[in-house]
Amino acid sequence: MAGSADFDLYRPAEEHDMLRESVRSLAEAKILPFAAAVDEESRFPQEALDALVSSDLHAVHVPETYGGAGADALATVIVIEEVARVCASSSLIPAVNKLGSLPVILSGSEELKAKYLGPLAKGDAMFSYALSEPDAGSDAAGMKTRAVRDGDFWVLNGVKRWITNAGVSEYYTVMAVTDPSMRSKGISAFVVEKSDEGVSFGAPEKKLGIKGSPTREVYLDNVRIPADRMIGAEGTGFATAMKTLDHTRITIAAQALGIAQGALDYAKGYVQERKQFGKPIGDFQGVQFMLADMAMKIEAARQLTYSAAAKSERVDGDLTFFGAAAKCFASDVAMEVTTDAVQLLGGYGYTRDYPVERMMRDAKITQIYEGTNQVQRIVMARNLP
Repeated sequence: MAGSADFDLYRPAEEHDMLRESVRSLAEAKILPFAAAVDEESRFPQEALDALVSSDLHAVHVPETYGGAGADALATVIVIEEVARVCASSSLIPAVNKLGSLPVILSGSEELKAKYLGPLAKGDAMFSYALSEPDAGSDAAGMKTRAVRDGDFWVLNGVKRWITNAGVSEYYTVMAVTDPSMRSKGISAFVVEKSDEGVSFGAPEKKLGIKGSPTREVYLDNVRIPADRMIGAEGTGFATAMKTLDHTRITIAAQALGIAQGALDYAKGYVQERKQFGKPIGDFQGVQFMLADMAMKIEAARQLTYSAAAKSERVDGDLTFFGAAAKCFASDVAMEVTTDAVQLLGGYGYTRDYPVERMMRDAKITQIYEGTNQVQRIVMARNLP
């Protein structure tokens, strides 16, 4: 998994094929056995974290310079896709580690990168991303969290909402207003540590899906941090946040892709075993058409997602469009495919004894977070290639 700026989508595929095989094997052996219990008990998938860290798959995007695997964007997508195929909650470990740390990679000082990417690469810490607020969701520029300069420090006050892996992650990229008169150009980015005085967390949200990934509010009460924890220059935080999402929306596309593939794989096996009218229901043309449509749409989503990953690696000029398109299309496909998988299993699909109902619940969030699919369509319309 050697990442480089000269990434080529048409490079020999053996490297990525081997990665897929190894991640799938790990996921099926070490993550799948706990997926149902993680969902049922709404608990963090510690087994998955341990397995991913032991195989150096928890944060593959971290450059080798800082002790990471140096995986390219496509390799990162494959890791997330294969983990999501068996457990969407667990796939948020590598996905959110990238989301939380990418602002540091894109805009942080060398000192900041060395300080925070090293522990992330080793598996000693996880990284979360704190942008949204109770009154600032799609309108992220309307945030109210404030950061006020005090000598060689910044003092942060505010509330962040919908923060994935909050309470588990050690590090948080936090966006805060440093100049209220400038709206989006008055927002700056900071690294906040879980152990900083004044940092606390709300109760875990009771969610429809991804129940194994804790989602909580983050409270910042006079959190005093050194000035060198600012990511990039003052006032550049919002631009960094948007640039980050151009890249990380592709990881949500990968998650959606994995969920959809897992649902199709399970449904394929089921329709060959379930017999009605004296033969497997997979022999009926109506069922075959459903499977064909599911597979066709998944493959279309995969090609768009992988193309977007190549553009992410190269930082192409049309990345914003393709990142939004991959996330939007793949998540819509995931919702449709998982719903069809439940239908193919009939009454059994509607019970928690089978995994497709969990996959359907998990798929829904991919249409919502990192920008709703309505927002993605606005982004695409404004950035048509």
